[in-house]
Amino acid sequence: MSMENLCNVLHGMRPLLLMIVGQIVLAGMNIMFKLATSDGMNFSILIFYRSLFASVFMTPLALFIERGKVAKLTKMILLQGFLCGLLGGSLGQNMYLQSLVYTSPTFVSAMFNLIPAVTFIVAVILRLEKLGWSSAAGKAKVFGTVICISGAMLLSFYKGPDINMGNTNINLLHSAKQKEESKPLLGSFLAVAGCTCYALMLIVQAKAAKRYPCPYTFTALLNIMAAIQCFFVALVVERDWKEWKLGWDIRLLASAYTGIFCSGLLFTIIAWVVRMKGPVYVSIFNPLMLVIVAITAYLFLGEKLFLGSVLGSIVIVCGLYVVLWGKDKEIKNVSQLVPEEVDIKSSSVKGSSHGGSSKREEKDEEEEENKRDSQAGSEILGGIYICP
Repeated sequence: MSMENLCNVLHGMRPLLLMIVGQIVLAGMNIMFKLATSDGMNFSILIFYRSLFASVFMTPLALFIERGKVAKLTKMILLQGFLCGLLGGSLGQNMYLQSLVYTSPTFVSAMFNLIPAVTFIVAVILRLEKLGWSSAAGKAKVFGTVICISGAMLLSFYKGPDINMGNTNINLLHSAKQKEESKPLLGSFLAVAGCTCYALMLIVQAKAAKRYPCPYTFTALLNIMAAIQCFFVALVVERDWKEWKLGWDIRLLASAYTGIFCSGLLFTIIAWVVRMKGPVYVSIFNPLMLVIVAITAYLFLGEKLFLGSVLGSIVIVCGLYVVLWGKDKEIKNVSQLVPEEVDIKSSSVKGSSHGGSSKREEKDEEEEENKRDSQAGSEILGGIYICP
């Protein structure tokens, strides 16, 4: 193979390689979080520093990339940024980390694959999305959600025998300053509650995207809001300023890594791949993080793999793909429908002077709104989230 052909192949593989790198980055986040909390770092302080590092990274990046765009920060956008910071930062991440403390990185990674299914449930309850039971896409979303919930229940209530694959004799948690008590049921509840917070955040974020066409700036705003909120939460929880100090240790590394790479660099990667391949392409890589976390935790944290964890994770991933298939089919159907309506509109305007054209315009506007809603929902259910 010539050098030119090799370059062409690598160029075509950029989205694939970037998504693999992105999932490795996310898997590293779970390991960093576990090591930092095991070192005795208060997770509320860790979340504050993560949001702070993310803000410092994203703000100049947003100013550089979107310097040519002019979009006014209205009161509604500020409110939506505050809510996203609250749901995805103060509440969501605290629940995520507390769940991680009570369980394991593999368990939490599996549970948070429920986010698309939970988002679908919340969107239907809030009447932001139609159930669509009469269509194949609607049935797929419902059945996929049921499968995801079944997998979560299996993961939570069935442990089963451990899967012995040998021993690496490496356990970075041996030097932990505090031994964490395992509470799988409470950890499961917190994980589901965290998924609900992220689902609500993604819905608010999708609404904000319609009003404010500057995703990098909005992400910077979200992180700034989260940093302010998390500061006050951490201040209430921990008033000993010695605990706030960051040395050249795992605490600084975890804060900088999760803030810069997970909330900053990863957002840029995902935004680029979405433009190239679409949201569903991004979403299909989410379970890869679960595999990487499971292998890494087994090799370096001494985490045991149990039959229930493996079976539950497989069921959740299967349900996730069913939900995403249904959403992908729905967005394709809407995309095919709208151009036809637009063509009818233009022909009716040319060939008729009746008042029926106004009704057609109203219908076109409704179809276009449905298309935008479906596309926003596609991005949500596609798993375009950089949290936790």
